[in-house]
Amino acid sequence: MKKYLLNAPKPDLITLDSLMAEMILDKALLVFRKEQLEQNIDRALRDGDKNEFLRLTGELKAMD
Repeated sequence: MKKYLLNAPKPDLITLDSLMAEMILDKALLVFRKEQLEQNIDRALRDGDKNEFLRLTGELKAMD
């Protein structure tokens, strides 16, 4: 006898859910990395480290 799962998600919905989860995770990681860079930029400014400041700001600009 065949079982029919009325509430089982369709494969397309599973794929869409996975894609959405991946996009949310990617965005969260991007925000986290930008915050880290900004903190390190502030530290480089505080320490007067021009080379580190320029390196970090270049990295931050490349993310946009």
